[in-house]
Amino acid sequence: MSKENVMSQANISFVQSLYAAFGRGEIATIIGALAPDVVWTVNGDGKVYPLMGTWKGPKAVEDFFRGVGEYEEFSDFSPREFHSTEDRVFVLGHYAGKIKTTGGAFKSDWIHVFTVRGGKVVSFREFNDSHAFISAYRK
Repeated sequence: MSKENVMSQANISFVQSLYAAFGRGEIATIIGALAPDVVWTVNGDGKVYPLMGTWKGPKAVEDFFRGVGEYEEFSDFSPREFHSTEDRVFVLGHYAGKIKTTGGAFKSDWIHVFTVRGGKVVSFREFNDSHAFISAYRK
C-alpha cells in the first residue's frame, strides 16, 4: 500500500471517529480535533437560517454545534460512504429531522468535505438541500 493510501485510510478512520463522537453527543471530542484556524462552512445564507454560513476557529465551531442542539432534532443522521484523496475526506450521507422551534420537517442527502492536516481538521464544508432547512425553519 502506498504512503498516500495509508494516509487516506488514516484520515477516513479519523473522520469516522468524529461522526461516532457526534453520535454520542461528545462535541468536545470534535472541537479537540480542530486546528486553531479551522474554517467550518455550511452552504446557504446565515441570515435566512442560523446554521448556514462560515465559522472560524474552534470556539466558533463550538457555537455552531450549540446551535445544532438548539435548532435541530435528527431522526436520521447517516454517513453512508467515505472516500479520500490526499488530505481530503468526502462523506456522502443522509439526514432527516425537524426544526425544534417550528416543528417543520427536513430531510436531505449531503456531502461533507473535510481537509485534514497534521491529524487536525483544518476545513469542513457541507453541501445539502438548504431549501429543505429554510422551509422547515420558516414553517
